[in-house]
Amino acid sequence: MDFRIFTEPQQGATYETLRRVAVAAEDAGYDGFFRSDHYLAMGSEGLPGPTDAWTTLAALARDTRRVRLGTLVSSATFRHPGVLAVQVAQVDEMSGGRVELGLGTGWYEEEHRAYGIPFPPLRERFDRLAEQLEVVTGMWATPVGSTFDFTGEHYRLEGSPALPKPVQERVPVIVGGAGKRRTPALTARHATEYNAAFAGVEDAAAAYERVRAACAETGRDAGELTFSIALPVCAGRDDAEVARRAAAIGRTPEQARAGGFAGTPGEVVEKISRYAQVGATRFYLQVLDLDDLDHVAFVAEHVLPQL
Repeated sequence: MDFRIFTEPQQGATYETLRRVAVAAEDAGYDGFFRSDHYLAMGSEGLPGPTDAWTTLAALARDTRRVRLGTLVSSATFRHPGVLAVQVAQVDEMSGGRVELGLGTGWYEEEHRAYGIPFPPLRERFDRLAEQLEVVTGMWATPVGSTFDFTGEHYRLEGSPALPKPVQERVPVIVGGAGKRRTPALTARHATEYNAAFAGVEDAAAAYERVRAACAETGRDAGELTFSIALPVCAGRDDAEVARRAAAIGRTPEQARAGGFAGTPGEVVEKISRYAQVGATRFYLQVLDLDDLDHVAFVAEHVLPQL
C-alpha cells in the first residue's frame, strides 16, 4: 500500500503552511504530498487567498527530498497543454524525478467566473481533456531532435521541439472522476493511475470495474494501472480526540466517520482495508486542518504500521 497526504490549500493556506505539511509528511514516512488545483475557496473566505498549484510544487521540489509531488487534479481548463507539459517537465527536473500529473475536466464553475477562465459545457471539457492528454504525453514521448505536431478541434501544435523532457522516463498520469464512459476510456488510453475521489466503497468498486472493462476493450493490461482513493482523514487516540479534530474542520464525529477515514486507529484501518479489498492500493489522506501537524504524525505512527 501507498499512502499520500492530500491538501486543499484554496481553503486558506500560505506557501509556508504547505511547506510545513509537506516536510512533516516526508519526515513521517508518507509516500507523497499532493494538492488540489483550485483558485477559489468553497464555503469559506480562503484567506489569504489561493496559491497556484504548479508554482507551489516547483518550490516544494526544492524544499523536499523524497516524497512524490503532484496534483489531484489539475483542470484542463486552466492551462494550454503545451505550457502544462513544459511546467510539469521542469518541476520534474527540479525534484529529481518525483512529479505526477493529475488531470481532469474541471468542475467548479464559480472559480472560472471569478478569475476570468472560460468554462465550456461538460462535453467540450471532456473533449479538451482528451486532447490535452494526447498533447502532454505526446510531447514527453517525442525523441530529442524530433518535433511534435498535433491537430485537434481545440489545440494545434506545429513543429514543437517538445522540450524540455521530464527526468522520469514516463511521468505518472492520474485520471479520476465518476464518469461512466469517457473517464474509463481516457484512463485506459493515457493514465497510469485511476483515482475514485470521495467515492464510497461500493461506488469505488464499480468505478474500478468500469476502468478494467475499458482496458479490456482497448487491449491494455489493467494490471499496469494503480487504483486509488482519496478521502478526508480525521483520526485520534480516543473519541474525544476524534471529536476535537472533527470540530476543527467543521464536522461532527458522525459526519467525519461517514465520509472519510475517521475514528480511532482501528476504525481507520478497518475503513482502509475495505477499500483495499475492492482493489485500492494507493490512499490519498485528505488533511483539512493544515495547522495540525500532530495529526499527520499520529496517523503515520498509529495507523500506517497496521497496514
